[in-house]
Amino acid sequence: MSVGERWCVVGGGMLGMALALRLAQRGQRVTVWEGAAELGGLAAPWSLGEIVWDRHYHVTLASDSYLRGLLRELGVESELTWVTTRTGFYAGGRLLSLSSIFDYAAFPLLSPLEKMRLAATIIRASRIGDARPLERISAVDWLRRHSGQRTLERMWYPLLRAKLGANADRVSAAFIWAIIARMYAARRSGAKRELFGYVRGGYARILDRLATHLVECGVRAVVGRRVESVTRSEDGSLVVKASDGSAEAFDRVVVTAASPLAARLCPELTERERELHEGVEYQGIICASLVLDHPLSAYYITNIVDAWVPFTAVIEMTALVDRATFGGRSLVYLPKYVTEGDPALARSDEEIEREFLDALEHMYPGLQPGAVRGFRISRVRYVLPLSTLGYSDRLPPIRTSVPGLYVVNSAQIVNGTLNVNETIALAERAYPGLLADHPAGKQRPLNV
Repeated sequence: MSVGERWCVVGGGMLGMALALRLAQRGQRVTVWEGAAELGGLAAPWSLGEIVWDRHYHVTLASDSYLRGLLRELGVESELTWVTTRTGFYAGGRLLSLSSIFDYAAFPLLSPLEKMRLAATIIRASRIGDARPLERISAVDWLRRHSGQRTLERMWYPLLRAKLGANADRVSAAFIWAIIARMYAARRSGAKRELFGYVRGGYARILDRLATHLVECGVRAVVGRRVESVTRSEDGSLVVKASDGSAEAFDRVVVTAASPLAARLCPELTERERELHEGVEYQGIICASLVLDHPLSAYYITNIVDAWVPFTAVIEMTALVDRATFGGRSLVYLPKYVTEGDPALARSDEEIEREFLDALEHMYPGLQPGAVRGFRISRVRYVLPLSTLGYSDRLPPIRTSVPGLYVVNSAQIVNGTLNVNETIALAERAYPGLLADHPAGKQRPLNV
């Protein structure tokens, strides 16, 4: 590999930015190319009136070593604020607390025996080191086997719905293993309460500092120009063509888009490569952000058991972030996880707002319509690759059959929950292999 090759990273989310940073720090000439008007991807901020905060909800755990390492490099780790949060359940039309061992002992949805089986299931999962064998059984079947049918229905299935919506029945037990592993990392010793962190200013602050650091390292950013294709030219370079008709040539290109999109962007992939990428199924999301005069509850997350509620959880960000950040008001997220082809993705903002607010007023009778000061909806078709049965056996490789063309994306986060820490971890694992690869040499798989 020659020093100072021309690299293009297609996709300016946290993964693309982290890859671009590491490549540039090792002497490469890097362009990060983003179709949206700004860098950040799923971590990008937006505004609700005068409030600017994350478009989707994010937290940092003390165990998020890759994310915290990047924050340290950017000089903002010291700006992390740590908060002990509480967790609630909405079941049978009432709010229940599940924030301490005392709440757990008194939790009315499960009998003492069911609570023992639930605890044993969590301990069993926490002791599993290799999740690959869990890919052979569905999460629902594994949880039913170890926790029982009633605990599945009253606890586990609502948690699966909160993250997966209609896909809750389709993931392997490796997915719930990843959830439990992250839950364990989020808890302190002693009272076992959840401890979450955030950077003052949210991801707007993090992304601003990261973008500045990229410029300092010589990375060029192209924003607001959607990539249409990446093809090989006669001279061996890779041509990135944009939707406005412009095109640029590079020595190497790394596509970080979701696998179905990567298959469309790279028409010279083999039939087998396209099958692997198109075979990755994704979870989508409709996520509403609300600004309210007052908090709804004391819980950071309220998991929803009652199936009639049109969203899958209530995330009260101001149970974590100081309300002074939002001018004394409360910021709430209402996520609804959907299949990538769900018709709900095409519904109007007005329909979704009316349905969500009607349900929210029913759940929280004290909420008055006039207390809602802002409402905005984000729709993303490809968010989380589904860890379906045998997922690792169908994993698309990083290196493609097109010399110098690579695909590094969330599909390669095996048996994870997809959060910013895991995204950065993927970038840290992938870039050494990219730099060491020889595109003109023998074609061999390149995996992380």
